[in-house]
Amino acid sequence: MAAQSLGMSAAHFGEARSQFLSARRVSELLGVTQADLARLVGVARNTLTARSGARKVDQALSPVVRILAMAAEMAGDENRAAIWFKHQPIPGWAGKTAYDLVGEGKADKVLAYLEAVRSGVYA
Repeated sequence: MAAQSLGMSAAHFGEARSQFLSARRVSELLGVTQADLARLVGVARNTLTARSGARKVDQALSPVVRILAMAAEMAGDENRAAIWFKHQPIPGWAGKTAYDLVGEGKADKVLAYLEAVRSGVYA
């Protein structure tokens, strides 16, 4: 999914002069290495930097960027969203954070949780 289709708050995660998301920008916001980011999203580290892998990286990064964009919208700040993503346990997940759940392939569960919070279910 291209950066533009993720919404205005996710737009700065795009690569300059490209329609694709930037692994470098995501890793900088999260304060993780590209190798850690690659492990998190389930791609080879070399894939993150290869031009030929742009679509695959885009697909892998899209859920993370959507989570960060939604969390930033709710928290009012992308840095707060990144801190939440990495450190705040999500209720009902045995102390696991969004970072942990994304690493387990459960980004959809994090997005569903954020949608519920935004709708006032957990507020």
